[in-house]
Formats: sequence, C-alpha cells, structure tokens
Amino acid sequence: MLSGRSSIPAWLPYIHSRATFAQSSERRVRRWLENPAIDPTSIYGPLVTRALRDWGSQTLILALDTSVLFEKFCLIRVSVLFRGRAVPLVSRVLEHPSAQVSTDHLLPVLAEVKGLLDFVGIHQVRLLADRGFCDTQLMAWLGVCGWHYRIRIKSNLILAAPDGQRLCRVNEVQLAPRESRCLHNITLTGQRFGPVHVALARPTDGPEQWQVVSDEPTSVETFAEYGERFQIEEGFLDEKSGLFGLEGSKVRDAPSLERLVTVLAVATVLLVSEGIEVVQRGDRRHVDPHWQRALSYLKIGLRAVHYALSRGQVVFARLTLQGGPDPEPLGQRKRPHAPPQTTLEVGWQLVFRSLS
Repeated sequence: MLSGRSSIPAWLPYIHSRATFAQSSERRVRRWLENPAIDPTSIYGPLVTRALRDWGSQTLILALDTSVLFEKFCLIRVSVLFRGRAVPLVSRVLEHPSAQVSTDHLLPVLAEVKGLLDFVGIHQVRLLADRGFCDTQLMAWLGVCGWHYRIRIKSNLILAAPDGQRLCRVNEVQLAPRESRCLHNITLTGQRFGPVHVALARPTDGPEQWQVVSDEPTSVETFAEYGERFQIEEGFLDEKSGLFGLEGSKVRDAPSLERLVTVLAVATVLLVSEGIEVVQRGDRRHVDPHWQRALSYLKIGLRAVHYALSRGQVVFARLTLQGGPDPEPLGQRKRPHAPPQTTLEVGWQLVFRSLS
C-alpha cells in the first residue's frame, strides 16, 4: 500500500523486523513467496469471508475474467463487484501464455468461490463473464449451484427452438442502431443446451453488436447488468499498472506469483473497507477534495491510510463489505456520457414455450 509497487526492494523501508540489514529482510520476503507451505486460500479466505459477513440479503454480483502476466502466466480471477470496483474473491495463477483457459481450469476456482459464499450464507449470486467463457458445461454447473448468470456469447453460436429446430446463428441477426431483440426459452448449439434466454442489441451506429445469454428472461436491462462486468477490468489495471504496479515485479514462477497476487488482494479488500468506513463516518472530504465523491472507495481508502499514518491515527478498525445501494455514489462529473446500453430502444421479443 505504502510503496505503491509489487517489488520486494520497494517494500523494505516499510518492513519492521529484528533484521539489521535490508538484504536479510528481502530474503525473508522472498522465502515467504517461494514457500510451498503457504496456502493463499488459507490466508485470504478467512479475511474476505469476514468482510462479507455484513453483506445482507442483496444479490452478490461476481465477475469471472482472466489476464495474461508477463506473456507467460494466466491469472484467473473471480471478483465481487462492489460500488464501482472489483474486490478479489479467488485468484489462481497458471503457467499458460493465453487468456483462454479450459472449463476444467475454471470449475475448481468457481467451486472454491461457492465454498466461501456458502460459508457466509450468501446464496443469491449472479455471475458475469465475457464471450471467452461461453461454455455450456460452465452454464450447467452454474445452474446446479443455483446461481444466475449473464454471459456474452460468440457471434457464430447457433440458436434453436426448444424442439431443436435451428433458428439462426447469432451473426445472422442484423439490427439497426440502438435496436434490441430478446429471445426466450431457446436452446444453444447442436447440443440443444437450455432453455435459456438471449438478448441481442446494437448500442451504437457502429457495426458491433452485443449478445448476452441469461438463465433469466432478458430485456434491455440485461445489457446494463452485463455491463457491470467491466469493473473487473478496472481491477486488473489497478493491480498491473495502477496502484500496485504488478507489471514491475520480478517474480517469474506461478506459485510465487499467486502468493504475490494474494498480497495485493489483501491490500485491496483492506483499502476498500477503509474507504467505506471513511465515507460512513462523514470524513470523505478530509482526503477527497471534491464536493461530490470523485474517487473510488479503493483510492479513498489508500488516501485515508496515508492521512491517518502521517498523523499517528488508527486504521483498519473494521473490515466490512456491505451489500445494498451506495450511500454516496460518484458525482456526475465522473460520468459525462451516458453508457451505450442506456440509449437502447425496447425491441421485439420472441417467446417459445418451454418443453420442460
């Protein structure tokens, strides 16, 4: 937090230990990162579940995504989407030079997520994912868990009626700008996976179309729900080149990288929680110079930590992530343009009678 970097030498001035020399402290940290007995789940799991104990009855929104590190490793991440930011829930690092990973790699990560959420009694869950995760095996697994989902689908996917009669490929549906269409109780691919619900839209004058599959009936609101997924990309930016500078790290093996990513996840949940506390106490303007909130809770928390430590004050008095609406949302200055999904017009809907 204080160094703003994921580099062991940059951490040394902030490490308090009995070691006399900086080299000794550096070796100690490096041994910790390389120690196979250090299990990231046993460290981070109790921390994040403690933060979620105050979540309440609100639906928990999760985002699933991957990110390539150093052109050699793949970070699989499931995050809680929380008031404009993504708080890591489970992270896994593989030696795999592509962001595309098989469902066999994803399901153990999601199973760990389910275990954590079951532990704190959170069962109302919605998962968001990009088109790289459009897989019927994954959707079936989510259905068994009782989770809802909004997943972007590929344009070459086949849509069929419940009886298996082929309707079209997704890219064969041509939409006018800002037009949307919804299809209910259809099946996907030659495997006839379903019934599911699909929403199609062309949000701008450009040629790009959006297509999202859901286990619940779709509408124009489906695109706004799916659009929350982009918060996890902001989280990757914070880690890699923003607040934590992960791209500057010299760690180059998957287990050590996973432990380093766990350290960053701990920092993230602590800072977001501190930001929440600052806002709830009414102290936001001590660290945010704007009349209306213009900083994320993560950045408010970071500034609050610097502010408190420079004055000898207590930090991290409480750890919490509370569900429900944001009591002090970002000011309009931060959102000068309406997101494309808000300009969509309600189009026609095609509803099939489910065979089940």
